[in-house]
Amino acid sequence: MVTIKDVAKASGVSPSTVSRVIADNPRITEETKKKVRKAMKQLGYHPNISARNLVAKSTKAIGVIMPSSANTALQNPFFPEILRGIGSVIHKMQYSMSLSTGETEEEIFAEVQRMVYGSYVDGVILLYSRVNDRITNFLREKDFPFVIVGKPYDYETAITHVDNDNFNAGKEITKHLIEKGHKRIGFIGGSRELFVTMDREAGYIAALQENGLEIRDEYKIHTEFLKSGGREAIEYLLSLETRPTGLVVSDDLISLGILARLEEAGIQVPTDVSLVSFNNVYLSEITRPALTTVDIQIYELGAQSAKVLIEKTKNKDEPAKRIIIPYKIVHRDSVSEIE
Repeated sequence: MVTIKDVAKASGVSPSTVSRVIADNPRITEETKKKVRKAMKQLGYHPNISARNLVAKSTKAIGVIMPSSANTALQNPFFPEILRGIGSVIHKMQYSMSLSTGETEEEIFAEVQRMVYGSYVDGVILLYSRVNDRITNFLREKDFPFVIVGKPYDYETAITHVDNDNFNAGKEITKHLIEKGHKRIGFIGGSRELFVTMDREAGYIAALQENGLEIRDEYKIHTEFLKSGGREAIEYLLSLETRPTGLVVSDDLISLGILARLEEAGIQVPTDVSLVSFNNVYLSEITRPALTTVDIQIYELGAQSAKVLIEKTKNKDEPAKRIIIPYKIVHRDSVSEIE
């Protein structure tokens, strides 16, 4: 690990001068500051947040990492709700939260490095699970305490995670449409790199297979977890010669975009097409028609991930845990029966 002495040697100043540059002491010239900061950057040196933390070996803070630019992610009510769950636990335990705000994966990765190398936080919660994720690999390499909300990429490896049974949830919600007489059922999912999408889609496919229904590739669409994504998906489905009568949508926010576009096209839900969704965010209840959706208990996902991470930060030898939060289907007004 790079030390202050290494930086001092590389920049040709004393270790105490490096310390003063880190503290932004006004008595140090701009020229010296530039020279020292350049050496810090080249060596990959991250100043420790405070000597007190070194002694205490705890910052009483946890890092929370969003899946993409915070601006975009926070448009989805899933994230404020999961942050509320995390907050409920950390406030009780008198911890604070450091939220990643990077716009790109590169920025987020740099932010995580700062958190780890600078000892800004005791542990990290990743609010996503992606195939071969650089940040996950880095945290594992550094043996830094972290918890994933979702299913880890390397499922065989012991990684603490908090998740729902998304496969069975996908299967059950699709079966609900089949029981209502639907045979042509489409799936609209988020990014293919996210495990949550893969599992929900696998459940959808399993339900169709078990009921002897055709799996049509043109009925499976992937888009971003955003309202605009739903609109694009519907443009495509409306152009098909034989349209699906039922849709399984992997996120409530995409469903809102779909409802708006269908309404513009004069297609009524559930009279002309039935729609089921996931997450049960507060908007799913107040939209018209109110959505039949899988309640994945977002708040609880957040609370449990914080609880298990704090346990892990207090005891590095804490064995890896797999916590599955139960889901339930909330039946509302977006599904109708086909005779």
